[in-house]
Amino acid sequence: MSAKTVCLSALLGSAAAFAPASQQAASSALKVSELELGATAPLGVFDPLGWLETEPEAFERRRAVERKHGRVAMAAIVGCIVHNNGIHFDGYLSPSAGLKFEDVPTGINGIRAIPTAGLIQILLFFALVELAWMPASKYDGDYGVGYFGNDIADPDEKARKLNVELNNGRAAMMGIMGNMVAEVLTGQTMAEQYAAGHISPFGDGQGVF
Repeated sequence: MSAKTVCLSALLGSAAAFAPASQQAASSALKVSELELGATAPLGVFDPLGWLETEPEAFERRRAVERKHGRVAMAAIVGCIVHNNGIHFDGYLSPSAGLKFEDVPTGINGIRAIPTAGLIQILLFFALVELAWMPASKYDGDYGVGYFGNDIADPDEKARKLNVELNNGRAAMMGIMGNMVAEVLTGQTMAEQYAAGHISPFGDGQGVF
């Protein structure tokens, strides 16, 4: 079985595994409450350090950070899966350096192949997004683009989709971090690990364990 097939199967399986658990809808007469969002089964309100009680004023910012990091992680894990399947842009990443997109290594080492000027451009783009287009000071995470361009007027439906986003973002944060750790420990990219049937990161890189 090819690495592409295995990776695709893993992607489909993970999407089903991380689908948020069903929960009772909130009253449509109320606006979506940030305190209620993300409190899904089986953990409900997960606050082991008790920050909701001791630092309630910081909740709004922490929720905004969680939401934004989740969005970045979802983009990262999708990009990781796509690149590990050998899908990439045509043409040159850096014409002056003669570097094609297909020449960028898969996995963590890929960032080392990007020229310094390219890394600076990426950082400047992040700064533009963070300071102007999607400012960090806007804690509700609603930047006026809607859900695929459509505004969700029904509070119940909006709460459900916001819960989906939070839960998938949490799963993506664990997924991309786990992928990076496993790659460093094994020396294998995601595709190489799947192709070798290598599930445990503490083995010799061949076989399941």
